[in-house]
Amino acid sequence: MPERQVYLYDTTLRDGTQAEDFNLTLADKIRVALKLDDLGIHYIEGGWPGSNPKDEEFFSEIRNYELKRAKIAAFGSTHHPDKRAEHDANLRALLDAKTPVVTIFGKSWTVHVKEALKTTLNKNLEIIRDSVAFLRPHVETLFYDAEHFFDGFRDNPEYALATLAKAVEGGAECLVLCDTNGGNLPSAIQEAIKAVQARFPDVPLGIHAHNDSELAVANSLTAVEMGVVQVQGTFNGVGERCGNANLCSIIPTLCLKMNIPCLAPEDLKKLRRVSRFILEIANVPPNRYQPYVGRSAFAHKGGVHISAVERSPRTYEHIDPELVGNKRRFLISDLSGRAAVQRKAMEFGIPLSSKDPVALQVLNQIKELEHQGYQFEAAEASFELLINKAMGRFKKYFELIGYRVVDQKLSENGEPVSEATIRVRVGGQEEHTAALGRGPVNALDNALRKALEKFYPELKGMELTDYRVRVLPGKEGTAAKVRVLIESHDGKEHWGTVGVSHDILEASWQALVDSINYKMYMGEKAQESKAHPSS
Repeated sequence: MPERQVYLYDTTLRDGTQAEDFNLTLADKIRVALKLDDLGIHYIEGGWPGSNPKDEEFFSEIRNYELKRAKIAAFGSTHHPDKRAEHDANLRALLDAKTPVVTIFGKSWTVHVKEALKTTLNKNLEIIRDSVAFLRPHVETLFYDAEHFFDGFRDNPEYALATLAKAVEGGAECLVLCDTNGGNLPSAIQEAIKAVQARFPDVPLGIHAHNDSELAVANSLTAVEMGVVQVQGTFNGVGERCGNANLCSIIPTLCLKMNIPCLAPEDLKKLRRVSRFILEIANVPPNRYQPYVGRSAFAHKGGVHISAVERSPRTYEHIDPELVGNKRRFLISDLSGRAAVQRKAMEFGIPLSSKDPVALQVLNQIKELEHQGYQFEAAEASFELLINKAMGRFKKYFELIGYRVVDQKLSENGEPVSEATIRVRVGGQEEHTAALGRGPVNALDNALRKALEKFYPELKGMELTDYRVRVLPGKEGTAAKVRVLIESHDGKEHWGTVGVSHDILEASWQALVDSINYKMYMGEKAQESKAHPSS
């Protein structure tokens, strides 16, 4: 029996950009489209050409690129109630986009026909038929999105089905049923699809689900189980309000659990990379707990879990993480045992037996530090340095003599400015320097780098990408301890470090020093690897 085909329709560039704080420039949209094409997405919805100049520019610009697999779709609405289809600017803009695919949406719910479109039910039926029929001769592929279909079907099944009949009459090739408000249960999705299939047995169906009830993925997969052949969604589930159906969850579930290979195995392995690429382009922090592609999706913390996974990964993992480009991680915490410390050391390329007294020393030190408020799950660089210190392998790259930070406001309307002065010793040479910053931590970071870059120029390529402060629970009020987590990168690697103190500046200093030490340490490891490639 031939494999069943389900087509992936990505709307990150259109519906996804309606999410709060998720914005893409024209150049960003082109880069994302090319990445989705390389992944193997079948349809990429580029935007609504009748709504804004940027989307019109996108359709013009994307024609300069030869896509390998994807087809670009332009999105728009049925014609205005007061105009004829051939005179409607929105429909003309869809044709001017010159895309191989056009997706047009119309009203399925009587509430929207009367209150949003402000026309009669019969007039809406005419609008749907005439809009689709006008576009049909001019486009290669024509999809019809039945907006609010499931809500419309619940209120007036016959009318909702009548709107679909008009789209089919006009020449739509696929009817995409939309849970636009994202409030329907899988049982309601099933009931409506059964009715549609009974009325239109030979017409391909699609699903477009929103996530307002945390059911967008479940509803989409339910629709596929019912026979739907097109699934619309966005990468990382971005979209208006609570977002759209998350293709990062839908795609691997289709491929690995439903035996519907919508992506080839070699493309599926790119999934996590594409997920992170899109978030980085939009400057949106990734959700570490996201299924399949999240950093914590295959992270194990409890000692019992780690021990079981080491024997058989299937005990606590539903798939092999490498299938989606992710990896298994063993976290270090006070729940861990010596075997976990040894396993983590192996990940870092540090030979350490679980029976080695150093492993017990590190474990006891971790438990004591976590009792003080340290956390190493997001600060693995600090943990790696900790192992090296315990084994006597740590090199001291510099020595602090002292630092001072002063906050000041230069004028009544000026921004507060911080100045940090620092003295460090590298080898036998002392360096004394100062730097300004936006806040004391930024000033201290600038001063430390300024002092050290003279000796270690490779630090110029290092950037601090995230800085988080957590007040630790306790009864001390403003005297409570704080935990500072810093994430840094150098264009190739990302790493996290941690510091804890009653003084936020001291906690920040600890994390900053670990970050710089780790950068230098990793550089030396890379040099050793080049010098001794077989080791």
